Amino acid sequence: MKEYILLTGASYGIGYEMADQLAAKKFNMILVAPTESDLQQMQAELTAKYGIEIKYFAADLSDTNAAIDLHKTTQQENLIITHLVNHAGVGNSGLFTETSVEEELSMIQLNISSLVVLTQLFAQDMVRRNSGRIMNVASVLSSLASPSAVYSATKAYVIAFTNALAADLEGTGVSVISLTLGTTDTYFTTIVTQLTDLHKTEPMHPKEVATQVVKHLLQGEERK
Repeated sequence: MKEYILLTGASYGIGYEMADQLAAKKFNMILVAPTESDLQQMQAELTAKYGIEIKYFAADLSDTNAAIDLHKTTQQENLIITHLVNHAGVGNSGLFTETSVEEELSMIQLNISSLVVLTQLFAQDMVRRNSGRIMNVASVLSSLASPSAVYSATKAYVIAFTNALAADLEGTGVSVISLTLGTTDTYFTTIVTQLTDLHKTEPMHPKEVATQVVKHLLQGEERK
């Protein structure tokens, strides 16, 4: 059975750059994002460039059932997930009292609930194999008073959850890490950082950030 890295939020920004860099290192990948046409294009591009196997799963992970279905699909196709990168996330800006509760709940579903579902299901598989690595992507806004209260809170949850889970899985052969991203040159980050002290910091290009994320994901590992 072939081994794969599973990457959510794969079709834009940092996720897109991560997919390209991991494919360049000859990792087979499963890419997850909402829009099938974007994923099809990535599949064609990365396969042609690097000669690795790319599978994709078009899904809106703000629906936790989609996360469950994703895991079921990998099981049915006998795919081994060696690395899980929970990168998918969404944010907003504006006063909490002026946003819609539906928007905030959808954000919680994507940034927290689906992340927990995917982490648990794939961690169970990894524990049975005594091997695996999970990375949960957080944000520097988790520790700041930002103009996106719920987003900041979801990213603080990601860090706390990951730290506790890492202790829980100690000795299983499965490692779990979180990575707190700083200011990145993306549409959402640009809007939010302009309203915080982060506007004084020069944002990094998504490709630069992706290089650091990939480095941490593969730390201590070598391709066979």
